[in-house]
Amino acid sequence: MSRFHRRAVLAAPFAGLAAPLIGSLPARGQGQPVVIGSKLDTEGALLGEMMAQLLEARKVPVQRRLQLGPTRIVRQALLSGEIDLYPEYTGNGAFFFQMEADPAWHDAAQAAAKVRALDAERNKLVWLEPAAANNTWAIAIRRDLARSGGLATLADLPAHLARNGAFKLAASAEFVESPAALPAFQKAYGFTLPAERLLVLSGGDTAVTMRAAAEQLNGVNAAMVYGTDGAIAALDLQVLGDPKGAQIVYQPAPVVRQAVAERLPQLGDWMRPLFASLSLETLQALNARIVVEGQPAQQVAAAHLRGLGAPG
Repeated sequence: MSRFHRRAVLAAPFAGLAAPLIGSLPARGQGQPVVIGSKLDTEGALLGEMMAQLLEARKVPVQRRLQLGPTRIVRQALLSGEIDLYPEYTGNGAFFFQMEADPAWHDAAQAAAKVRALDAERNKLVWLEPAAANNTWAIAIRRDLARSGGLATLADLPAHLARNGAFKLAASAEFVESPAALPAFQKAYGFTLPAERLLVLSGGDTAVTMRAAAEQLNGVNAAMVYGTDGAIAALDLQVLGDPKGAQIVYQPAPVVRQAVAERLPQLGDWMRPLFASLSLETLQALNARIVVEGQPAQQVAAAHLRGLGAPG
């Protein structure tokens, strides 16, 4: 599942974000629906659908504008008042506010607090509590390699490579070359992957890199992934942990216009149990029901909310 619309293309389009592209709209009246948007990817649409169903269960009228567009479009729609609420990732604050070098984005609590404060002050947006799941760039390996090599985190990889242990990574050129991706992992953990340990693929579709590892294409047994990709478990892969925080933290969270948050003061209380339930493993499993099993997002969302005891 490719989510490059969420990360790599953000910096330039957001340079002039304070001036909306579309005229601002007034706050919606009490009887008007809450307009919920999402980005194009499967996970964003699933989160948006769960948020919509949760509000509908509370008798709040909702209008869906799911899979509205890439980050730039959805963020701008929120700022201009065309939508009221959507799921965003805390680490994208680094790009929204052109603060990519700030180390705070590599710590979950600091990243959430920083984007919450900045958006409240500058844009009258309210960030509700994020999920624990971290949908950032990661490296996943075959489970048989994890067992045989004793590999649980990236901190285990340098010794494995020094023993000449089997390891070949399928990744995009961007992942291999971008200072924020593989080079950041190598610098943090003190290893280097020579050309013979890499299979560089065109494009950034993690479905392709995961399939290469699962099928051991050209000797590949590791893949560039996003942490909550739905096919990770289905393909019997395991994400290597990043205990040193080499990557920016991307926790999903609801973001709402302040006027709507004030109109619905219980919104944070309603959303908290849902996002608290979204661990890395849970979000992987939910995504898998859609991308692997082919279940409709509406069905997956409804089943998860029933499991949480949401009002019907």
